[in-house]
Amino acid sequence: MSQETASKISNSEYDKMISNSFKNTNVKEKTIIPGKIISIENDIVTIDVGLKSEGRIPLSEFSRPGQNIEVNVGDETEVYIENVDNAYGETLLSREKAIKQKAWHNLQDCFTNNKVVTGVPFNRVKGGMSVDLDGVTAFLPGSQIDTRQITKDTKELLNKPMELLILKMDKYRGNIVVSRKAITESELKEQRKELLSTINEGSIIEGKIKNITDYGAFIDLGGIDGLVHVTDISWTKIINPSDILELNQKIKVKVLKFDEELSRLSLGIKQLTDNPWDDVEENIKIDTQITAKVINVSDSYINIIIDQKYDGIIQINELTWLKKPPHPSKIVTIDEEIEVKVLEIDQDKKRVVCSLRQMKENPWSKLEDTYNINDSFETEIVNIVDFGIFVKVQDEIDGMVHVSDLSWDEKECIEILKNFKKNDKVKVKILDINVEKERISLGIKHLNDDPVQSYLEKNPLKSKVTGKVIELDEKGLKIELDIENKIYGIIKKSNLSKDKNEQRTDRFAVGEKIDSIIVSIENKTRNLNLSIKELEIQDEKEALSKYGSSTSGASLGDILGSVLKK
Repeated sequence: MSQETASKISNSEYDKMISNSFKNTNVKEKTIIPGKIISIENDIVTIDVGLKSEGRIPLSEFSRPGQNIEVNVGDETEVYIENVDNAYGETLLSREKAIKQKAWHNLQDCFTNNKVVTGVPFNRVKGGMSVDLDGVTAFLPGSQIDTRQITKDTKELLNKPMELLILKMDKYRGNIVVSRKAITESELKEQRKELLSTINEGSIIEGKIKNITDYGAFIDLGGIDGLVHVTDISWTKIINPSDILELNQKIKVKVLKFDEELSRLSLGIKQLTDNPWDDVEENIKIDTQITAKVINVSDSYINIIIDQKYDGIIQINELTWLKKPPHPSKIVTIDEEIEVKVLEIDQDKKRVVCSLRQMKENPWSKLEDTYNINDSFETEIVNIVDFGIFVKVQDEIDGMVHVSDLSWDEKECIEILKNFKKNDKVKVKILDINVEKERISLGIKHLNDDPVQSYLEKNPLKSKVTGKVIELDEKGLKIELDIENKIYGIIKKSNLSKDKNEQRTDRFAVGEKIDSIIVSIENKTRNLNLSIKELEIQDEKEALSKYGSSTSGASLGDILGSVLKK
């Protein structure tokens, strides 16, 4: 200061200036004091706290979670003194610490005296929510949000004030745990006490659906929960309770059973209406036709509902006249309305037994008017199984072709079956029709003559045939009689000769042609049983009858010898 300037200031003014410069010299660091905002520039708030230098605080410290920043020049605010005139001649201030210091003091008092505090959830975090308690961040666990159930979507709670109780507080670590559940539990105790005093079996109460499971629904009655079992929701069968009920839906229920000791309530919804089964026989008559709605389809039956009041069932064998019906889902669909015939009213199981197939005349009753045994026709394969194929005969009637009836050659049958595909066109012949058993037997091989029978027609039993040896072993010979039609014969070892000493297979060779007599047919293998022994006996008889008699004393050798000489 120059001498000229100093001469213009009076002694009293000078004393006042000195006094003002030391006005806040007693300010201590780490304390909270009031200050005045003198400027806001570039997100920095400058505050005068009466010291030699102003303090600067980031604008962000004036914000609150979930709220807009509201700060103006001239506003007064409390700040925390971090440092007075540091090495750079600056005063370091913090508004955030000032708020927290003051808030911690108030929160400590609420924690000690179990007082309710108000907080604002501003963020969802793992396991719960972050809550602003007057500038201090606390943790609200998910399990402490609500007494009645864990809130699945906590988004609706964000930025909305709520009353809380402090469960845990650690200032050193900066941890605070709060609970909303602790307050609601206290309120619910009072509600429960009042509700229990008015509940009796048979009471009708209004509640709210708080949870839905496969086995029923839990109803919040305001302080106490009750269960409506799935069988007590409706007089008709319920596949899934959520198909009828909705979460948070307000609903009236009837108290069916009340265990006062366990505070357990069994509730009913259907009991609010009359039981339709009390007069079912007046509304539904056996052997009549009614309209029903399909509500469920399973592997062996379908569930229907009649007049929205009665459960009905159609067993798989009552869906169609087919002996082997398709899956029920191929016949009906859920929510489809169908005409059915009432067969029985089962009061014990509370269901109406119905039939879909009996809405039509039994096609088997008129089958013989259309088809006869030995008729042949072209159709398509509807199913293939290990033992044969099923083909369509007419609507709702299928016939079976057994695997053994695919070919006269048994070895080919399995291979033919493997090559068939569903919907393939095939020609079949009717072998048998049994209306009583609802069965029709068909064949494919029968479209052609049986080559074995055709051969036997030309060469009946006891006739002489010639064939070629194609196989031999210790048991006998295999003879090829007709290569084109695959006709084979077997000569057993005992039939190789009349003389036991000559019953040896080593007397023959593969490729050798031999004569024999047909003695029988083997149905399973379709081979003809042949005999050289029978041929020898037959030749002997012919020779005896022509050249001698069995009583003449001459042997077959003598007779043959004399014949040769002649």
